[in-house]
Amino acid sequence: MEPAAAQQQPGADRRLSGPGAVKARVSLSGELELRTTLRELVVYVVFLTDLCLLTFGMVSTDMYYLNKVMSHVFLEPSLSNGHMSGFESIRSRADFWRFAEGRLLDGLYWDKWYSNRTLTLQNSNSHIYYENLLLGVAQIRQLKVRNNTCSIYLYFHNLLEDCYSKYRYQAEDRSDFGPRNGSEWKYTSAASSLSPWYWGCRGFYSSGGYIFTLPKSKQESIEKLMFLRQNNWITRGTRVVFIDFSTYNANINLFCIVRLVVEFPATGGAYTSSHIYSVKLLRYVTYYDYFLASCEVAFCLFIITFIIQEAIKMVKLKKEYFRSAWNCLDLVLLVVSILAIAFNIYRTIKVSMLMKKLLSDAKEYPDFYFLAYWQVLYNNMIAINVFFAWIKIFKYISFNRTMTQLSSTLSRCAKDIIGFAVMFFIIFFAYAQFGYLVFGSQVKEFSTFPNCIFTQFRIVLGDFNFETTEAANRILGPIYFITFVFFVFFVLLNMFLAIINETYSEVKADFEVIPSQEFQLKDLFRESYNKALVKLRLKKPEMDMRPVAKSLERMTSKDISQLPDGDSAKKEVSKPQEEKPRERYPPAADTDAVTAQSYVSMEEFQKLFRYTAKLGKELNNINVKIRRLTKIVQKLQDTSGKTGQ
Repeated sequence: MEPAAAQQQPGADRRLSGPGAVKARVSLSGELELRTTLRELVVYVVFLTDLCLLTFGMVSTDMYYLNKVMSHVFLEPSLSNGHMSGFESIRSRADFWRFAEGRLLDGLYWDKWYSNRTLTLQNSNSHIYYENLLLGVAQIRQLKVRNNTCSIYLYFHNLLEDCYSKYRYQAEDRSDFGPRNGSEWKYTSAASSLSPWYWGCRGFYSSGGYIFTLPKSKQESIEKLMFLRQNNWITRGTRVVFIDFSTYNANINLFCIVRLVVEFPATGGAYTSSHIYSVKLLRYVTYYDYFLASCEVAFCLFIITFIIQEAIKMVKLKKEYFRSAWNCLDLVLLVVSILAIAFNIYRTIKVSMLMKKLLSDAKEYPDFYFLAYWQVLYNNMIAINVFFAWIKIFKYISFNRTMTQLSSTLSRCAKDIIGFAVMFFIIFFAYAQFGYLVFGSQVKEFSTFPNCIFTQFRIVLGDFNFETTEAANRILGPIYFITFVFFVFFVLLNMFLAIINETYSEVKADFEVIPSQEFQLKDLFRESYNKALVKLRLKKPEMDMRPVAKSLERMTSKDISQLPDGDSAKKEVSKPQEEKPRERYPPAADTDAVTAQSYVSMEEFQKLFRYTAKLGKELNNINVKIRRLTKIVQKLQDTSGKTGQ
């Protein structure tokens, strides 16, 4: 008996490796995968909470209001002596000098109270709006281009002697001019090769130039500006003027770095722009700041742990690692996090090194713009980091049925969307080129090719000024607008929505036809909830039917047909026990054949279900038609019977 049983046991094991056993293993692996995913999700939520604390600790609503205060003091136009005196009202060189000698000095030097009582300034320091300490003094810098840096056509040589091109670094003028008795008349190179250049509206400007600082006294500043104006410090070759100053508000521990820029393009006139940065350079002052410091340490530990995990995965998977979109997202998140940490360390070291040096001389300009520049870079890196960190949550909630449907929809229609995108952007850029050539010289929204692209996106969203295009060209303007709206908005966008809608309907139908074999999240929570109630003795323990269900799942159709019923069961009870294994279990070869025949792949299983679903729909339609025919026949029989009577 033992040899026979030993011979039958491998066959039984092979039989248990059929579809039922696979289904049981899928259920167990699904539950294990779900528990692992939830564990990783909890850890990641802790990491995301730590990251959010860091980001919200860097900014506050006080930054916005401080920027608003500075904008109100210097930028917003106001009527003074019959002229608009705000920075944004500058349209010429004369307007610049009017602003510098009036509104600028009034905003920098607050030496009187609102009742015209003269204030006693401590160490001759000014407080803008009585709360914001002016650090050092303000600095004014200009960049010029040389004469004869552009080509004059032959016919105009007798009419034009001077020619100043638009700003280029190669055409920059570095020669002394004017009285030549101060730094404002002599070119000064950048203090450091790392000093950031400025990207303006009309050019990309270097960090050198002709520089001077304003005195601590308001009266002395007025006299100096008048002297520069009378000696033509701003010339025809001047292309940009920078006004820089910094303030510190101890009430909210914020530095405010202000840069006012006036560009004088080769076309004439003036364009203004401004940058006001409210930054927290002194990071660790209050107890909350030290709490944020602990969060920064925890963030670094999380990043180190994630780096080790991703390194292990890369060693195991090798090239297969980069074929997963989630793995690529993890790499991007780690790279951005490392850059943010590097920016933070560099910024902190620089602040500690330069702070004392910058504030050592009250009559010099402290260049906090360099520190603000790195602070803004750090804020941008953290913003990108937070964005990708929130996107990564989708990786851990992909076990949800709805999320699976959405991801399946996007993956299934990806090829169709790519084909549609090619057609869309061909038409879109064709219209952008058309708009740039026809309206570029007259309409601001079409003045550059990038502006044309953004303007067309605004048209799609319904934000567009039709009157300007119609005024620019009465014939082509309306034609451009009507045809663009028709082809792009009514045709192409509806095609895009139709592609996604059709694919989503197909995916949803597939999910309804094919029952999910995965262990659901609600089942896990229900099971954990029941176990908790049993442990608290609030509920009686229930019999676990999963082993019975799994054993039933393991049984093939042949096993079910061989189950005894009725009288045959009674006869089998009277038979010796030795004969049962031989009658019940087929030979090993037969079992292998049954297993091989009964095994169906997942793709074939899905196809069979779709086919049966279609058959079911067709059968339902046939049944409906048969019922209609029977009703018609009955009516005909009833009418014929009545007429026969």
